[in-house]
Amino acid sequence: MVAQLQAGSEEAFRTLVERYQNRIYRTILALLRSPEDAEDVAQEVFVEVYQTIGRFRGEAALSTWLYRLATSRALKHQRWARAQKRFAYFTSLLGFNNQVLHEPPDHAHPQAQLEGQQQVELLLAHIARLPSQQQVAFTLRHEQELSYEEIAAVLETTVPAVESLLFRARKTLRTHLTLPSPHV
Repeated sequence: MVAQLQAGSEEAFRTLVERYQNRIYRTILALLRSPEDAEDVAQEVFVEVYQTIGRFRGEAALSTWLYRLATSRALKHQRWARAQKRFAYFTSLLGFNNQVLHEPPDHAHPQAQLEGQQQVELLLAHIARLPSQQQVAFTLRHEQELSYEEIAAVLETTVPAVESLLFRARKTLRTHLTLPSPHV
């Protein structure tokens, strides 16, 4: 399929999008927690794939390259959104403009209906506070069910490094989400 994509085959590109769009969208949604933003970023990923497929060297699996692009774009979008929120906050403090430039993301997620809205929001908030590499590794492992090897390929690191990232992410989440036991 890669050769057909590199030759500019629209049919091959359509097949690629059909095969990967849901996985890429779900990965981005897991990182951004906003369906609208996730759709936009996923579309950007596939536009980038279409424009740059000629530079794909095949050193990693096509799916690995797609996940790498998706997580990179999602994290870039997160940084941009945070900067927009900070700017809106500071301008409102300084009285330049009371218009909010960026609405906070809607944390409604399909799992919230099953597990309880508050608990899920708390978990998502803590995942969002993890360092970006831990956040990506945790998302790819627990929401996309990628293997350690696949995650290492996406993050361009080693399996032991992925194990360490996941260990630290889980430890941090456990620390923040464990409630103190009541004294009897």
